[in-house]
Amino acid sequence: MEEGKNNKQSLLDPHQLHARKWNPPPFLLKTYMLVEDPATDNIISWNPDGTAFVVWQPAEFARDLLPTLFKHSNFSSFVRQLNTYGFRKAATNRWEFCNDKFRKGEKEKLSEIRRRKAWSNRQQQQANHNQEYSDQEEQRSYSTSSSSGYSNLVDENKRLKRENGALNSELAAMKRKCKDLLELVAKHAKTNEEEEDERAPLLFGVRLHVKRGQGDLKTNTSPSIFLPQSCK
Repeated sequence: MEEGKNNKQSLLDPHQLHARKWNPPPFLLKTYMLVEDPATDNIISWNPDGTAFVVWQPAEFARDLLPTLFKHSNFSSFVRQLNTYGFRKAATNRWEFCNDKFRKGEKEKLSEIRRRKAWSNRQQQQANHNQEYSDQEEQRSYSTSSSSGYSNLVDENKRLKRENGALNSELAAMKRKCKDLLELVAKHAKTNEEEEDERAPLLFGVRLHVKRGQGDLKTNTSPSIFLPQSCK
């Protein structure tokens, strides 16, 4: 019977055998497409040596990319799927995942990745639960850190607005003082001119106009005197 089975397999079209051999799970193909797409490198991309991929922005990844291919927006669910295919975290300070068969430029190896069988003992289930809890805590910590950073930016923006308002008020006050000073100087100059006119000498009831030399206050030795017609 075993011999008949082997004979049946030998009669299959070699192209069909090749197609069956290189038929990776849809989850792996979609994930590989996301990592390969240069348009999303700011959210998800390969690490520098191409041996793992990094989800740089988990919140944006869950909100914008997951629904387009996986019909959900649950980042934790995506991580659990990776775990079932043997992926593991490659770094503690970021969401970096690796699998020996999931590498840049080696798409044909995806078909060699097998989904893990259901774990049978409680110890393995507990380990999975602990990993999930750790991932959730890390994601929560990342979200809290992002919220804190946004709050700090808002506070800094408010502080800068207050300082800008104070500077504008000081500038307006300085402009008013400058205007008042200019008005005071002009008023003082006008008063001096009026006082000089009042101090000019009178001759026969007519005020004499004294010419002043340019650049000094000396009286001209030959002042022009305007006399009435009856005094000529």
